[in-house]
Amino acid sequence: MSNEEQDSMGTENESVGESSLETETVVVEQGGVSPAEPEPLTPEEVEALKAKAAKADENWEKFLRQTADFENFKKRAARERLEAIKFANEGLLAKLIPVMDNFEMAASAATGQQADNMESIKTGVQMILGQLKSVLVESGIEEVDATGKVFDPVWHEAVSQQESTDVEEGQVLQQIRKGYKLKERLIRPASVVVAKKPAQ
Repeated sequence: MSNEEQDSMGTENESVGESSLETETVVVEQGGVSPAEPEPLTPEEVEALKAKAAKADENWEKFLRQTADFENFKKRAARERLEAIKFANEGLLAKLIPVMDNFEMAASAATGQQADNMESIKTGVQMILGQLKSVLVESGIEEVDATGKVFDPVWHEAVSQQESTDVEEGQVLQQIRKGYKLKERLIRPASVVVAKKPAQ
């Protein structure tokens, strides 16, 4: 290698070294620079922030009012539900009161001076019975009449069995007491006597 080439390489190395030194110096200088102070807000920006803060306060107040209204609604609904359960039979009982009045008048007539007029008392009782049935039908009560039907354990209650040659086994031979249902829900099954085959 010639002296000129060595001098050239030496010069290049010095340049590279100086460049690295300059870069390091720049890095050090950049790392040591303190952050710039934030620019002051313009009056328009201040007004915009104030408007947003006011809107946030308004929304918060609205949220608090709606939350309070919802809590009051829940309390009122619970109170109304309890009231509805407590007085659920009010309508039915209001309809039954006149029936009771008529029964009391019939009982008074039966023990009074008109006791000898049994036919009129009988007619009055039949009218009261019809009135009572009408009230029950309006309230959704239906009779479960098992007379002449096949025994059904869903709607009927067998109180006994009786041998019979007149009807088939498993047929209702006699209804002792009617059953009742509310809509499709059984309230009381019909009490019946069920036929069975005679003993051989």
